Amino acid sequence: MRILTLGAGTVGTWIADLLCRYRHDVTVVDTDPENVRRINNDLDVRAIQGSASQSSVLFQAGVMGCDICLAVTGSDEVNLVSASMAKAMGVKRSVARVYAPVFRDLSTFDYQRHFGIDRLLSLEHLTAMELARAIRNPESITLEHFARGQLEVAEFEVTRSSESLDKPLKQLALPPHVRLGTLKRDGKTWIASASDEIRRGDFVSLLGRPGDVEEIKKTFTKGDAKHQFIVIAGGGETGYHLARALDAERHRVLLLEHDPERCDYLASHLTRATVVCADALRKVTLEEERVGGCDFFVACTGQDENNIIAGLEAKELGAKQIMAIVGRPDYAEIVGRLGIDHAVSERDAMARQILGLLTEGPVLSQLQLPASDVFVLELEVMANSAVTQSSLLDTKLPEGVLVAAVLQEDYVRVPAAGDCLQAGNTALVLAREAHIAAVKAAFSIASRPTA
Repeated sequence: MRILTLGAGTVGTWIADLLCRYRHDVTVVDTDPENVRRINNDLDVRAIQGSASQSSVLFQAGVMGCDICLAVTGSDEVNLVSASMAKAMGVKRSVARVYAPVFRDLSTFDYQRHFGIDRLLSLEHLTAMELARAIRNPESITLEHFARGQLEVAEFEVTRSSESLDKPLKQLALPPHVRLGTLKRDGKTWIASASDEIRRGDFVSLLGRPGDVEEIKKTFTKGDAKHQFIVIAGGGETGYHLARALDAERHRVLLLEHDPERCDYLASHLTRATVVCADALRKVTLEEERVGGCDFFVACTGQDENNIIAGLEAKELGAKQIMAIVGRPDYAEIVGRLGIDHAVSERDAMARQILGLLTEGPVLSQLQLPASDVFVLELEVMANSAVTQSSLLDTKLPEGVLVAAVLQEDYVRVPAAGDCLQAGNTALVLAREAHIAAVKAAFSIASRPTA
């Protein structure tokens, strides 16, 4: 694929190197002549000097023939403008990296739709979601970028005995706007089908409207979900996004941040988390805040060394699980031996997203669920495709393929079996790797028979 990367800083250079290793045709644009010389000397890519927000520079970079544009400069505003220009000038798909949370906050303004950008990516938010998923369930499905807050994904263990257990799913009277996504049993995860049965001890995922999902969840679980004590060291953007994600699940969250001004911001933007202005690197601070009794200690201070030190101090005090952001590859081999239970790399999180976007045909993105052959596909419904000509029930999709949600304009819904999809919709589909080709065919433009 032909890929245009705007920005040759740490992130841009790393992305260009990654894509080059996957043998893509990469062009890089940066304003700094030293960065351009370094890229041209060190990587097998083309680098040119100029401003990413100028049309003449984008023309020189060959934007009109590119498959995807990745705007990853150090300025949110430049990324938004340049990605929007690239899209208008003919690039098939444009992606902008943003740092400030306001650009992803739909309650104030929809920047993505206004600028006509296909995806807004926040490195800090992606990393926070990796950490949150490891706390909840490592095999969990993340659909937040698609649902935009309108679709809830609940993953839980079946702990209640009820009449809904041990019978085929087709016999359960689930609400029309709720889907059972995946089942996990004995370490194996698969897409639920009509003939599957739910057993006590299974882990299941439900997708649907928030209110409906909560009602169904009560059928399979008893008592309140376990609320864990989680300590977050570092109140930067990653720590903030993680606290927000855990806040919504009513965990007990303690966030340690040393900057008083940042603490004021965090306290005013987090609903339930406790924000303490203190240095998480000091053992006396961790002792005063009873960190030794926490279920998870998450170190995301912004520096690898500080994250490792804080994690080791918490481990010594008795914290059950230690998680840390560790970006340097040479540290990845040693953190486990030091006592860090789970290390997350910002670059790895971004790599999975970027590589998932390098798709063709109706597939907009695809991500594989950990430890399974199940993929989450985001597909554009093409005109005259099979899914527009007949209902989902009558469309010849392989058994086990699940059309989990449909985005029509700004409205996300869970489709019923009798629904027909419309051209221009975006659908979220769960499918096994062996069935991806058949799913693509069902969403692609139908070929006309030859005379």
